[in-house]
Amino acid sequence: METTAAMVMAYVGVALMVGLAGIASAVGTSIAGQASVGAMKKNGGAFGSYMVLSALPGSQGLYGFVCFFMVQGFLSNPTPLQGAAVLGAGILVGIVNLAAAIYQAKVCANGIAAIGNGHDVMGKTLILAAFPELYAILTVAATFLISNLVR
Repeated sequence: METTAAMVMAYVGVALMVGLAGIASAVGTSIAGQASVGAMKKNGGAFGSYMVLSALPGSQGLYGFVCFFMVQGFLSNPTPLQGAAVLGAGILVGIVNLAAAIYQAKVCANGIAAIGNGHDVMGKTLILAAFPELYAILTVAATFLISNLVR
């Protein structure tokens, strides 16, 4: 019975990890993409900048997938501690990446709007958009540490 509970925890953790991070990227790229469509009405010549800034929030989904590879070894026969660790990592990765993608998208959307209005802010927007990204990257590091602690 203990093994079944541990497996359920681990699989729920992986579902949250990959699922919420994927949703995060879909929402984030959509927010920035909508801003790009609006900005193209004013300045269609800056599509390259719009595309780069719209793609940035897509990285959070990749981080969720990378974290899955770090914990996949615990999915076949986890101990209760391993199941709980994967669940905790999944909650951490899912929630932080969801927030990071949304807030990164808001930074990107504002930069896109400014570029659309003729301002030269592409580089500065990339720098500012990297700040929420840092916290998403930290979830990958935390998952790495968690997965090594429970081996």
